Amino acid sequence: MNCNSKIMVIMGPTASGKSSLALKVAAEFGGEIISADSMQLYRGLDIGTAKPAREERAAVPHHLIDLFDFSIRIDVYTFLKLAEAAIAEIHSRGRLPIIAGGTGMYIRALLYGIDPLPGDPELRARLDRLYDNPEGFEKLKILMRGKDPVDFERWQMHNRKLIRALEVFELTGKSITELQTMNKPQLRYPVIAWNLSWDREVLRRRIEERTIQMLAAGWIDEAAAALKNGILESPTAHQALGYRIIGEYLAGRLSCDAMREQIITATWQLARRQMTWFRHQHPEAMTIAMPADYPALAEKLRKDLE
Repeated sequence: MNCNSKIMVIMGPTASGKSSLALKVAAEFGGEIISADSMQLYRGLDIGTAKPAREERAAVPHHLIDLFDFSIRIDVYTFLKLAEAAIAEIHSRGRLPIIAGGTGMYIRALLYGIDPLPGDPELRARLDRLYDNPEGFEKLKILMRGKDPVDFERWQMHNRKLIRALEVFELTGKSITELQTMNKPQLRYPVIAWNLSWDREVLRRRIEERTIQMLAAGWIDEAAAALKNGILESPTAHQALGYRIIGEYLAGRLSCDAMREQIITATWQLARRQMTWFRHQHPEAMTIAMPADYPALAEKLRKDLE
């Protein structure tokens, strides 16, 4: 198939069905899947990050999965370099790159580039010393809630992003959100983008069901191994959802029911942030009401790829 150097992006909140839809599209349209999940880059987090099963990865080539150990700090620049190389490689084979995932900042950077925001290495090093730890993160949230409430709302659950927002604010007196609004970005690729959208109550039920399935599939054992190997002390992998909560259960500080409910709540909070991000940051994406009529989607995609 001649894809004319186009790429496809399937985005959406956690548990929205991105991976299964990407597999269908890849199988029918000669595609290869590039994960846009910041935690799937790490080895050893298979169940907790909902990585595609081995048989799925054998049936359709997947990229950017299981590349790094916990000790490696992964950021958007690393992802961008790897994703651009994968896209070029897939295009060289005359196949369709399909980016699928829910890490909005990674997808935004791939499609529009990284905003040319100012930075200062000395300032950043000082902010890292102050705030790149659990106690400092709590102080940072209080500071940013008053100083830069817009960026606080965007990144209140992400320490590294919030530190970066403070760095930019200290240098410019403006929030990252304001600076991004001032500059209209241009797409870097000819892209067909789908944003998967569910009724909120249905999506929450899907999150509940998937959490129960993941725990039954051995997530607790996987988390115990990851905790033993130092995931909570890792530069970025410590942000993987659920592992810290399971650690509280393993330490006897949470009951099984409380652990499960906390994971469901945290996952639902993540899903809500993702929905907001994709709605506001990706005007290029067509909203796909889920569950989707796949034959109709496939027919439209066929025309879009011509």
